[in-house]
Amino acid sequence: MDSLFDAVVILAVAMLGAALARRFGLLAPILLVVVGLGLSFVPGFPEVRLDPDLVLVGILPPLLYMAALETSVPAFRLNLRPILLLAVGLVIFTAFVVGLVVHLLLPAVPFAVCLALGAVVAPPDAVAATAVARRIGLPRRVVTILEGESLINDATALVLLRVASMAAIGAAVGVGDVAREVLVSAGGGIVVGVAGVVIFGFLHRRISDAVLDNALSLLIPFAVVLTAEKIHASGVVAVVVTGLGIGHRMPLLMSAASRLQIGAFWRLARFLLEGLVFLLVGLQLREVVRNLDEPFGSLAGITAAVLATVVLARFVWLFPATYLARLVPRVRQRDPAPLAKFPIVIGWAGMRGVVTLAAALALPLTLADGRPYPRQLFIWLAFAVIVVTLVAQGATLPAVARRIKLPPDDPVQDALSAASVQQQASSAARERLDVLAESAPKAVVDRLRRVLAERTNLAWERLGGAERETPSQAYGRLRQEMIDAEREVFRAARDAGRIPEEVLVRAYRDLDLEESLLRRESD
Repeated sequence: MDSLFDAVVILAVAMLGAALARRFGLLAPILLVVVGLGLSFVPGFPEVRLDPDLVLVGILPPLLYMAALETSVPAFRLNLRPILLLAVGLVIFTAFVVGLVVHLLLPAVPFAVCLALGAVVAPPDAVAATAVARRIGLPRRVVTILEGESLINDATALVLLRVASMAAIGAAVGVGDVAREVLVSAGGGIVVGVAGVVIFGFLHRRISDAVLDNALSLLIPFAVVLTAEKIHASGVVAVVVTGLGIGHRMPLLMSAASRLQIGAFWRLARFLLEGLVFLLVGLQLREVVRNLDEPFGSLAGITAAVLATVVLARFVWLFPATYLARLVPRVRQRDPAPLAKFPIVIGWAGMRGVVTLAAALALPLTLADGRPYPRQLFIWLAFAVIVVTLVAQGATLPAVARRIKLPPDDPVQDALSAASVQQQASSAARERLDVLAESAPKAVVDRLRRVLAERTNLAWERLGGAERETPSQAYGRLRQEMIDAEREVFRAARDAGRIPEEVLVRAYRDLDLEESLLRRESD
């Protein structure tokens, strides 16, 4: 992009595409990639050359931080074994299998650089899989595993890419070098991440201004990743560790106003960044194919071979990793073997994304002795893996989940658990109110008791199903009409000059907060 105008055009198209996807119930990542593919050949449309540093340092950290903030640490810990098997074991397995296939098809290319390509295409995208999984309503545990995998697998792939690239350009790489690289990258990332939790958690706890809290939250992922990169540690691991720690402790670190504002800000940031990322991937097509000089037959053959290897390797790894571990009695007792439907869906959810393309653009320019290799072909292969897995697998994942009848989470059990905990919370609140009752007027105490009873009743009403309108739903419907009427009166008074603008703003703010609470309770 050569100008601010081009950047605005790109962002506007990304927003429009995401909005259309929401309007028509489509999957935004897929729609935006397809739109980008088409626009890449439109004459006069801004040409975009993706900078790997922009992706790995500018776009990926906030996306990972957002995902980590929302990830349940207890659920992550509970599913740590399958997450690590996918995020570490599967990435290494896929990288070596793809590297071997490419080396067999291109024997003149050293295995080290073929392995580097394998590392590039091995990790599923941190955004695509979870965006699609949440959109189609996959079971909570499947989403947790996919989220956990996507939070860590980039770190594994980037470490493997760095080691393979060092070997490809002639650096001596032994077992000790690999171990040191893993220790510095992963261990250093964990240290930086824990330091980020301590430092930024302390700052969040001391800040009482919601705007400053929001500004600090925006700064955190960039500060953490840049610090990690300074010591050659994994910025991905550092950002994920910081995000998990801050997210888990957020109720203790921030005020209610800060949490509400930060939640709204990160939802907006995710909407813009995710739309931009997938559009940028599609827009790379013109640049990727520009310097390709491979004959069509050989290009199609090696592309099909790499695609098949990437897709099949995930299933070849998943089923043994899922069921062989259950041969251990302790594992089987703690976590019984799941139905085959679950690894099938997880296997089909291996969509690649922008990190794969950024990593491909970071491949070495030449080999150890200065000889060239088909680098542009490797970039094309990475791009093809992204587009095909994202469009083909992403578009068909909902149908696959429906066809195999993957059992959904039980909403009745969720509502029962929520109501039970709400009952305990209400008891604790009632006990606290009883202690403090003498310090307030009786009318105030009675009103608080009614509010508490209504909140408890609402939790139990959700168990009643959707056959008829519950009292809380009727309350929300009628109160919404009342709020609309109040807004109209305040607006007319402002227009007639009876109240200043500041009074209207305060009244609208209070009514907006109440309406947002009504909408949340009706969900």
